[in-house]
Amino acid sequence: MKKTLLATAIAGALAASGAQAATVYNQDGTKLDLYGNLQFAYANTNDSDGESTDEFADNGSTLGVAGEHVIYEGLAGYFKYEFEGDADEIKNGNGLDTGDQAYFGLKGNFGDARLGSWDPLIDDWIQDPITNNEYFDVSDSTFTRDLPAVSLVGVESREGNKLQYMSPSLGGFQFAVGTQYEGDAEAENFSGSSNASFFGGAKYTAGAFSIAAAYDDLSNLDGTYGAYDIDAGDQYGITAQYAVDTLRVALKLERFESDNEFSEDANFYGLGARYGYGNGDIYGAYQYVDVGGDEFLDTADQCFTSGDCPNEESDESYNEVVIGANYNISDAMYTFIEAAWYDRENDASDGVAVGAVYLF
Repeated sequence: MKKTLLATAIAGALAASGAQAATVYNQDGTKLDLYGNLQFAYANTNDSDGESTDEFADNGSTLGVAGEHVIYEGLAGYFKYEFEGDADEIKNGNGLDTGDQAYFGLKGNFGDARLGSWDPLIDDWIQDPITNNEYFDVSDSTFTRDLPAVSLVGVESREGNKLQYMSPSLGGFQFAVGTQYEGDAEAENFSGSSNASFFGGAKYTAGAFSIAAAYDDLSNLDGTYGAYDIDAGDQYGITAQYAVDTLRVALKLERFESDNEFSEDANFYGLGARYGYGNGDIYGAYQYVDVGGDEFLDTADQCFTSGDCPNEESDESYNEVVIGANYNISDAMYTFIEAAWYDRENDASDGVAVGAVYLF
């Protein structure tokens, strides 16, 4: 789930308008902000056997600090540092025990160069315009619900150790290129050798219309897992958006191209829309997931550890639907309700969720 990205974006917008987020220091060209959010949700979903389960849980509560300073006119240094914790069980938990994003960089007339940890480019430019909701999202080439035929291993480490350059917008055109470096001494490196991956994308904006394309070679997910050597494959997509007043519509074509026997090729055709009705948004998405027909091996944990993987064949398609709405109680608080249908066996992962968010 990518809830903190949405809530942090809203917090950033509130900060820009002078609401909620606190400027701790702002003097002589140096600024420091403190911001965050508390998010709680109640969800009722089906497990893989179709049994109804429910929970009240933290939904991505975040505390962050951000700062920047002017080096000279047209060039500034900046940073962001975000932490997460399970606010619903804070007394029994370990406080802010999980990181979210952490990076610093330079920005100016030349563009933006940053180093650290943040969401993959294909996440921001391709996947999020379709669904970057509160609790439920449609599947994508990184994460699929109850669909073992399309599964990436090692995805937890995709955000770290990155260097990226993003150009300024030149006549509406913008591009980004970057790499993720994993040294051979790092625990998340399963390949046994140092590697620098490649990712990149391009975006064009003309008035209310924009189109973006992105590619990631996934080479840092290659490695040895249990008894198997895995070449993850490639990930790429294209998304177009158009906005009319308070209505935004997005269309996506995304592909995961597998280079191993544990996962299938898959195409994701998505359509998403969000409409601002004054006191909040109404939003929804439909996605058609087309899974290839080659043989693959079951990706259950015991497969990697024991080496006993039965051959199966997948040539299937799925229709995913997510709908939702939120309501702004104030500039700093809102509630939401969402429902999702994933077209899986036993109605797995289908469900409803309600929740509330406080931004500061």
